[in-house]
Amino acid sequence: MTQIKHYELGELADVTKLAGFEFTKYIKYNNYGEIIALRALNLRHGELDLTDIKRIDRSISELLPRSKLYINDILLTYTGNGYGDCAIIEENDKYHLAPNICKIAPNVEKVVPYYLYSYIRTNEFYKIMSSHMTGSSQPTIPMKTIRMLPIPLPPIVVQEKIAEVAYCINEKIRKNNAINKNLEQQAKAVFKSWFEDFDPFDEPLIETPAGIYAPASLQMVQIANIPHVLETGKRPKGGAVASGVPSIGAENVKQLGVVNFSSAKFIPEEFAEKMKTGAINGYELLLYKDGGKPGTFIPHFSMFGEGFPYQKFFINEHVFKLDFGDKGFNEFAYFFMQTDYAYHWLASNGGKAAVPGINQQNVKDIWIFSPENSKVKEFGEWVQPLFTTILKNCAQNVKLAELRDTLLPKLMSGELDVSDIEL
Repeated sequence: MTQIKHYELGELADVTKLAGFEFTKYIKYNNYGEIIALRALNLRHGELDLTDIKRIDRSISELLPRSKLYINDILLTYTGNGYGDCAIIEENDKYHLAPNICKIAPNVEKVVPYYLYSYIRTNEFYKIMSSHMTGSSQPTIPMKTIRMLPIPLPPIVVQEKIAEVAYCINEKIRKNNAINKNLEQQAKAVFKSWFEDFDPFDEPLIETPAGIYAPASLQMVQIANIPHVLETGKRPKGGAVASGVPSIGAENVKQLGVVNFSSAKFIPEEFAEKMKTGAINGYELLLYKDGGKPGTFIPHFSMFGEGFPYQKFFINEHVFKLDFGDKGFNEFAYFFMQTDYAYHWLASNGGKAAVPGINQQNVKDIWIFSPENSKVKEFGEWVQPLFTTILKNCAQNVKLAELRDTLLPKLMSGELDVSDIEL
């Protein structure tokens, strides 16, 4: 049985943050600085998310040495609704701390950094941290309290093996994500070449009913005139329940292959059995239906399937399901909705409502290249296997994350012997 000791986080690492006055005095974001200032939104599901970054000059970063980030530094959000998210730094001389995140610099003589990071991203640590949060609209936890949070610590050799297990699982998830990103980029590039730049068409472009110029042979039709299903789901009076059948809301219609499982909602089994709309069978196009600031509507699209994110689930009343009965054409429509014409059509109509959002007629009025066009059919046949690979990778990532999140706490507590784990 592995001997487990418990330490306060502050005994194992230096825990610091960027003070508010330092931020206002020194930090000025720009688009040209060499250093990325990591904010709370850059921490997502235990990893760095660099899709929206701010930069600062190196000279500013040098003025705040305790807020510079180095390899093996661990980041933790300690305030706001996204508190508890974390990441580990894997590159030197690239990142700087921004407000609302604390830096945890492990003492490598006492703790293996990747072990500590792996524990910090467990549900167990999140629950302990949550029990100390104060405030409802802006939950927060003082640095003093963070330093006192308990960390289970086996001997170094055991920490190293646990860290190796966690790293192997996380790397497989990362590789799947990288493959998915590459496949979607390939599909986007081909779609743009064929249906925005019209490279395969050796003929004049004419103005279409959508107001865009396209080859005469590439016919357009309104969605209303194509066989389709367009519907939403719903939740019972009183809202979601603690367990049952998963119900996806607009917050999880962001992009292909992305779901925040921490925001999972459920509807009762008996309620789901009676629902006539909103069931997701796989490969339907999902559209963000309503939400946002007054006057602004930002369209988002997604697609699920192959058991991702759940084997059986529904959408709620804030999501549209659009299904043309053809996986390939649904996938074609996923990219078409992101073209300038379709995107701005939805954004413009959605922004007019008192509560920003689109209705069924807004969707049905969209002009789209007909599914009867030979090139559209060819694209659908070509892209369909790519989407299947993407969604299968997503489903595998869910299982890998579940394995990691089940296995690591048992290894860390000594319930399972790390020597029994084969990599």
